[in-house]
Amino acid sequence: MPAALDRVVREPPPRNAAKGRPVMLATLDVPFAPEAVTFAIESATELGQRFIVANFVERPPLPLSAIMGYDELPYPPDLAEAFSAPAVLARSLGLEVTRLRVKSLHPIQAMLETIAEEDPGLFVFGPDRSKVGRLRYRLAVRAIRSRASSLIWLAD
Repeated sequence: MPAALDRVVREPPPRNAAKGRPVMLATLDVPFAPEAVTFAIESATELGQRFIVANFVERPPLPLSAIMGYDELPYPPDLAEAFSAPAVLARSLGLEVTRLRVKSLHPIQAMLETIAEEDPGLFVFGPDRSKVGRLRYRLAVRAIRSRASSLIWLAD
């Protein structure tokens, strides 16, 4: 007589999580604007989606430093805490969190490529406006508006 087969009952995945797209919060190597963090986390929580916290860092063209690992200097404690705080808060609310630190010679271009790869449903561009230059911010916003295919929230 054949051995009895146990039936495996699987819980269906949460309704929104399987079909939805993540919420991405991004900055250009400056702390996040508090209102951007609040909006991004509330949106991800309400939608039940994965939360991506991304910091896009300009890497100077120093190949030998990169090879030897000297371009990986740690942030001062207050800045490190500012970059990790959104992820810590989101995890405490039960969200699945992905943290990215993308170093590139062209961080705005790297941001656009990451947006295309991750395909967020909502992209929150939230650098602290007092810490990022006006021209750099405007260039980033112009590029995001022209190339991103997701909903966009800006820290304006």
